Amino acid sequence: SLPAMVKAFRISEKAAAVGFDWNSVSEVWDKVNEELREVEAEMQSGNKDNLEAEFGDLFFALINACRKNGIDPENALERTNKKFIERFNYLEKRIAEQGKMVNEASLDEMEQYWQEAKQ
Repeated sequence: SLPAMVKAFRISEKAAAVGFDWNSVSEVWDKVNEELREVEAEMQSGNKDNLEAEFGDLFFALINACRKNGIDPENALERTNKKFIERFNYLEKRIAEQGKMVNEASLDEMEQYWQEAKQ
């Protein structure tokens, strides 16, 4: 009944506790890259079921990379969510100052304000 990210982290911790783990961070990072290539291949195939499975494998590998680096993946994602919201709010404010709605702005305008927000 745990959220999937928390469950994946705990599963990987349990597996690692009994020795089923990569020896180094670089090995788990190799796995992340392998899974990324598999996602890219499935994107070309057009098979959504296989693509979903490969995205799951990629997420699981990334969660393991977090664990191997001492990072809580839930905290990392929440931090990024907050950063995205702050930047998007800035973008909305700047576009409103131009007398427009966000959906009326061009992608170039939005990108310009996004980059400003990052400063």
